[in-house]
Amino acid sequence: MISVVLIGSGNVAQHLIAALLQSDDVELVQVFSRKKEEVAHLLPNKKITADFSSLKQADVYVIAVSDNAIAEVSSKIPFENSLVVHTSGSMSLEILDHKNRRGVFYPLQTFTKNKAVNFKEIPICLESENETDFLILERLAKSISTISYPISSEQRKALHVAAVFVCNFVNHLYEIGSSICVENQLPFSILQPLIQETANKICTLTPAEAQTGPAKRNDTQSINAHLAFLSDDNQKEIYKLITKSIIDHGKKL
Repeated sequence: MISVVLIGSGNVAQHLIAALLQSDDVELVQVFSRKKEEVAHLLPNKKITADFSSLKQADVYVIAVSDNAIAEVSSKIPFENSLVVHTSGSMSLEILDHKNRRGVFYPLQTFTKNKAVNFKEIPICLESENETDFLILERLAKSISTISYPISSEQRKALHVAAVFVCNFVNHLYEIGSSICVENQLPFSILQPLIQETANKICTLTPAEAQTGPAKRNDTQSINAHLAFLSDDNQKEIYKLITKSIIDHGKKL
């Protein structure tokens, strides 16, 4: 059994806590949270601390905090030569204090509080400074997920950028689509079968093969009609930029 202390109380931290508590191969020894009430619904108060000096010993310390807090938090862990990892997609393992053995335990998923996820289906990207620590992280990953990958810091940086495109940017486009629907007395739910089918297609096709629409066909009449319809300058610029990108990509194929 792997013993874990988790530091953090945000979206990623809360989902990790829930997943670790469900594993028969992990003992969640303790959770550090500056605001104990944020995780009090997940585990007993005796397992929560807001004092770094009272951190207990464990096989792995998982830091699940905002990127700009990782370095400071890692420096406050009152142990040396322990295995300390962060969960960031964009930060190198070298940001962690060098007094401890360093690694990364990055679950590649979008997390929202109170929205359950199936951790078994979440890829976990792993990195460490030596093989022994990697095997520990791999065991920990396999205890809560069926998918894990060895990923370097540079690869993880590329993966995080790609994830922003396919997740955060796409969700923002959903928001724009929703706004257009609401402004024109249409239910956003009417688009949901289309959204689902678009997502399903890339399980069997490449994104290039799955691409459809006016820009793919270079249908200038429809494109100009859409631009004439849009009154919001920001929406219009986004439409122009993505349309140009699709057309230019098609020319390269």
